[in-house]
Amino acid sequence: MSEEKKNTAVTKKETLTALRNPGELYVIMSGATKQPFVVCDPVTFDDEVLLFYRSEDAKSEAEHLAEQRYRTVVAKIEEKQLLAFYSSLYPKGVNCLMVNRGTDTEISVQLAELVTRPNADKLPEGKKLIENPALYLTAMYFMQEMRRQEKPELTDELKELQEELLAHYRDGVFLFGMEEDNKVPVLKQKNGMIYQPVFTDVIEFQKFNREKKLKPMVVKAEKIPEILAPEVKGVVINPLGVNVQLQVARRNSSPAEQQNGPEQ
Repeated sequence: MSEEKKNTAVTKKETLTALRNPGELYVIMSGATKQPFVVCDPVTFDDEVLLFYRSEDAKSEAEHLAEQRYRTVVAKIEEKQLLAFYSSLYPKGVNCLMVNRGTDTEISVQLAELVTRPNADKLPEGKKLIENPALYLTAMYFMQEMRRQEKPELTDELKELQEELLAHYRDGVFLFGMEEDNKVPVLKQKNGMIYQPVFTDVIEFQKFNREKKLKPMVVKAEKIPEILAPEVKGVVINPLGVNVQLQVARRNSSPAEQQNGPEQ
């Protein structure tokens, strides 16, 4: 093994140890999605979140992103939150951790090197792992780019992300919240439009169901038009997170589903 490879291996090992017991750890959060800010590495195409050991380094990166019109904030991850935070990146589609970007100690490590992904095959009988990582990830990129626009318009990049988002949505399996009387909650937007919330995974469902008044119901995207309330215009994906609104036409029997894309 070359000296350079030895140094890289040692650095990565030290980084993994430090991420498990960092003392202090900070993450760049997106103001557009209320989730960790995600970046795509132009060389490896890894989907990364940005972590820093020092708050001043994190703030410096946030200022750099602000110059590019990205709205971000710096959040400290408490020690007791570490495992939950790392594990939550899997259903978001994140596969890589970029540590100390822009500093002399910048290094990236794969998420799988740090925490093990839950094995869906080992779930109890009758249980199913509901996750839509590709959709979640695309939604984060879409909203980050949408909110940095001075005027709400679809650029070529946003149109491409929108098409990708809709394709993932059509292939998705989601969680709905059902009340005791078999009614579903609805959310009224500032413009008066009414949407039904849908959730990409159990973490997002639990955030919405803090009072535990809803029971989860698993629904394929193709079946959603059949169970929409009469007054709704569509669905809102993860309303306490990415908050992407999709127009979906209600269907009683034969009329085709209509999806006009995310609301701007």
